[in-house]
Amino acid sequence: MVALTDITSYADAQRCFSKQALWDLFDGDRERLNIGHECVDRHPPERTAIRIAHADGRDEIITFGELRDGSNRVANWLHARGIGEGERVAIMLEPSLAFYAVLFGAMKAGSVAVPLFTLFGPDGLALRIDDCAPSLLVLASEKAELAASSKVPVVIADEGFEAELAQYSINHTPDTAADAMAMYQYTSGTTRQLPEAVKHRHRAVVTVAIAALYATGVRPWDRFMCPSSPAWGHGLWHGTLAPLSLGVSIAAYAGQFDADRLMRAVQDYKITNMSAAATHYRMMKQAGRADEFDFGLEKLTFTGEAMDTDTADWINATFGLHARSIYGSTEVGVILAGYPGADDFNFKPGSLGKPVPGVEVAVLRADGKPTAPDEVGEIHLKRKGGWFPIKDLGHVDADGHYYHDGRADDVIISAGWTMSAQEIEDTLMKHPDVVEVAVIAAPDEARGQVAKAVVVSERQGSDIFTAELQAHAKQRLARHEYPRQVAYAAALPKTPAGKINRKALRDAEAS
Repeated sequence: MVALTDITSYADAQRCFSKQALWDLFDGDRERLNIGHECVDRHPPERTAIRIAHADGRDEIITFGELRDGSNRVANWLHARGIGEGERVAIMLEPSLAFYAVLFGAMKAGSVAVPLFTLFGPDGLALRIDDCAPSLLVLASEKAELAASSKVPVVIADEGFEAELAQYSINHTPDTAADAMAMYQYTSGTTRQLPEAVKHRHRAVVTVAIAALYATGVRPWDRFMCPSSPAWGHGLWHGTLAPLSLGVSIAAYAGQFDADRLMRAVQDYKITNMSAAATHYRMMKQAGRADEFDFGLEKLTFTGEAMDTDTADWINATFGLHARSIYGSTEVGVILAGYPGADDFNFKPGSLGKPVPGVEVAVLRADGKPTAPDEVGEIHLKRKGGWFPIKDLGHVDADGHYYHDGRADDVIISAGWTMSAQEIEDTLMKHPDVVEVAVIAAPDEARGQVAKAVVVSERQGSDIFTAELQAHAKQRLARHEYPRQVAYAAALPKTPAGKINRKALRDAEAS
């Protein structure tokens, strides 16, 4: 029987996929499985597991053997500290041997790993610590000042920590139930509105392999890179756990993001498959130096938010590839994909692709009936015999390709006209003086709502600039579909994961 990792065509992906074929990729089974073993221990120790591009220019290379020994030492160290099964271990470290050793060591020990974003301040950290109540917090040395306000025991990951770990055995055999808790993951909400942690069991690594196979198109022979922080779903599951579990050599980014540093790493590491946030691609485009590097990319994907067409065109011109969307959410996983690497998949630029094997997706009207081709409705996923709303608008074309039409709460209804905030944003991004833009609904006495654009530009905001932007939109969209209000800002509010925080803008407008 052919392994799913050997299949590259779309037709074979549909024909050969089954849940059993998916489980056959792993050592564990439905009763006993451990993420640490699947991602680390079962792969050749001499092979490179992770390359890390540090913002300061350093390159760190970690083999599967080094990762195995380090995580085993951490597991034994946690047992010696009395931290047992189900207890949470919070980890606030940049990608490094220490981060990955603690991440996998905690799960090998039967504890629950809780990776945390390294840019959280005291309040953001405290809210999450209060929520998950860890038995231990591992902090980077540059974050040591946060230890003073911590309500839980803190260990600083410095040279002393390395020396202490070195006293513990490199031998450890993980043994956990497949449905035992493995990880808490916080979504990238604001600290004032803390989202509940999404809780993952060890068997989740099997499910996320679907995204690796069909959304990022990862195969064992790839050199794969994801520059997103492993504190978030994209960097953690798509960028780290899923590819490592399949034995793929990955690359990560540590420290303050710099587009030049990322592009140099893609060149120097000979990356063939990259998955990044839409923001990463925009920043590479704005850096204006891509032509100085020699790229060997064969597959490109993005997630996080919609890709504006100017950036999409730049990607195609620069890399000779279309960046394909990964569509889903932390709660439901990936459900639509562009099947990178499948030569028989007729990818349509701008689309979300088609459903991954094993899921059923539909675009439904308000009455629950399926929409006609190209009719906008709300995207739903079939779960337990019923339809689960994703809270995104979309449509399906006659060939079965899905398209995103904005968040359900991003629709603007003005004087009876329905407008898409995403469509107006995309048009405004084509203006040469617009660096970033977000469009929201603003209350209006005559029209109920009007479109308001918040624009980031190096050009000074003025009535002349506003009129120019409005004319730019009118000429490219319907005559009514333009921002009647325009505001200028030095920067747009962002979630910790780097997405534009439109809710913060809506809240500010409402107040």
